[in-house]
Amino acid sequence: MATSVTLVATIAVVPASAAAQPDASAGGLDRAELRAALAAVPEAGAPGALAAVRDGRHEWRDAAGQAFLTKPQPMKPEMRHRIGSITKTFIATTVLQLVDEGRLGLDDPIGTWLPDLVPGEPGAQVTVRMLLNHTSGIGNYTNAMIDSYAAINRMQVTTYAPADLVAMGLAMPPTNAPGARFSYSNTNYLLAGLLIEKVTGNGAAAEVQRRILRPLKLTGTSFPGTDPTIRGPHGGAYFASFGARDLSEFNMSWAWTAGEMISTTADLNTFFRALLRGDLLSQATLDEMLDVVPMLPDLPEAAGYGLGIYSLRTPCGEFWGHDGAVIGHLTYSLHSRDGTRQVSSGINLSHYQIGLPDPHPIDIAWQTFLLTAMCPTSETNSRSAEAVPQQLPSVTRMPGNEATVTLP
Repeated sequence: MATSVTLVATIAVVPASAAAQPDASAGGLDRAELRAALAAVPEAGAPGALAAVRDGRHEWRDAAGQAFLTKPQPMKPEMRHRIGSITKTFIATTVLQLVDEGRLGLDDPIGTWLPDLVPGEPGAQVTVRMLLNHTSGIGNYTNAMIDSYAAINRMQVTTYAPADLVAMGLAMPPTNAPGARFSYSNTNYLLAGLLIEKVTGNGAAAEVQRRILRPLKLTGTSFPGTDPTIRGPHGGAYFASFGARDLSEFNMSWAWTAGEMISTTADLNTFFRALLRGDLLSQATLDEMLDVVPMLPDLPEAAGYGLGIYSLRTPCGEFWGHDGAVIGHLTYSLHSRDGTRQVSSGINLSHYQIGLPDPHPIDIAWQTFLLTAMCPTSETNSRSAEAVPQQLPSVTRMPGNEATVTLP
């Protein structure tokens, strides 16, 4: 098995001249430009793409391409989508609500709460904060789990216990000393889910439902548990090397609180706006959430990871959010700090980058759409595109030549 690596994808910087002047009546949303940019994603090779963009009170939702490869059905913007690691933002918010309630401390050693699962030095040295910002040094269990195409077939029909997956991650060599640096690990968020259950006495999914999904009326968002079916309207899920085989039926217990959730682009925008505007956490705790560690050592100002959320520099300022990748679905959800300007978007194809040394045309087209959605021309004209790094991270994107996959 090849050595696992942290995956970094590029978000191409779109010159200010690349976006048309926004329609003032649409509050900064140039619908024609957005529609053309989204349509370019399936033209570049993805079966379909869907998106929701918001600017203040104005919203644009659309889709392009096909929902399925084997039957004609257009992608629709209301379709439900597996959001992978964007689950982590929901889990981190739930943990931070427990902090707000005084039931948990960010600097509590995790061994205090989960002594049987994380004994010894790791339990004493790794804190709740280190789980949430990926500085724990605990190995990423999915790098050990996903080592072949056969592994994907096995995962599709297997139910996994979170404690067994955590044990897999803890058995791997540490990536760094606790707290020393950022190293993305899905094991951290399985531990966060188990922590929620230990503190509350309830299932982690039930706590997210009670605290976030129900109050915000996120009716298209759910934890499927061991149910392999995406309930409600949805498209297929295609793993590039498997051709037209639809993998939308998938037991997601392998990802659990690190990446199990299903949502819609509209629901993601509603959640992140509420989060960033302080509706879900106290101001002090939200400030802790947005206190970041560098994701790229060579470009420390380009991007940082907070507690279940990351920040990116763009030509029109800093954006916050997360991305997610599972077998067959990729998602981005990015938002201005005040929650005014938002874009959430997904495609129904994964692993198309394997073996390619350069960015895939799908990535170029999709990242161009994201920048078009985030940055109206009126804003990018006043900023220097040259000041923006040309490489920005996407923590859960697919690999190039690696034999192992950092998911979800």
